[in-house]
Amino acid sequence: MPKKRLAPAPPGGEREIEPEWKVENVVATATMNLTEGKGIDLNQIARKNIGCEYNPERFPGLVMRIASPKASVLLFRTGKMVLTGLRDASEAEAVADIVVARLKGAKVDIAGKPAITIQNVVASGDLHMPIDLNEASVVMDNAMYEPEVFPGLIYRMAEPKAVFLVFSTGRVVCTGAKTKKAVGGAVRKLAAYIKESGLSDTESDIGEDGGQDFI
Repeated sequence: MPKKRLAPAPPGGEREIEPEWKVENVVATATMNLTEGKGIDLNQIARKNIGCEYNPERFPGLVMRIASPKASVLLFRTGKMVLTGLRDASEAEAVADIVVARLKGAKVDIAGKPAITIQNVVASGDLHMPIDLNEASVVMDNAMYEPEVFPGLIYRMAEPKAVFLVFSTGRVVCTGAKTKKAVGGAVRKLAAYIKESGLSDTESDIGEDGGQDFI
């Protein structure tokens, strides 16, 4: 994560460390415009391209790995793709263009550019405050906490739309957002909500709750 930033000090108080986050994975879908009535011969693509895996008995899609920008692509005979492992939404177009170039090299007829849609931005973060998850599960709407099943609290934020895994250490995982801007807004909103609700358990002795192992 980047260097910790300090928020302006409140009157008579110490400076607080602002919440931090970073994108871990961006998932996008893309649809290619194939010649009507024709599909992609995935066996042929697998034979002609290094870094491809295709086992139709286990999964109907072909897995294609791209080195730069680093990504994994699930390719289906219909021309639909799922792009995963991206670190920024801006990389989706470059990855899709690489796939299209490889397919055209295998004599697949594709018209125009694929239509790309960002489906999910996954980020990890740190609110820099311990959190009383038992209290949070009572106070926060749309929250679920079952420590005997999983050590984190699941919180569904309505606006911006996002789902958080929240750990007592203050570490979080954010998923379901569509843009980096939405992730940043959601993380800051969550941090403010926890402070305002008095859920920051500053006196607790946080032990090995497994939180950091999930980030």
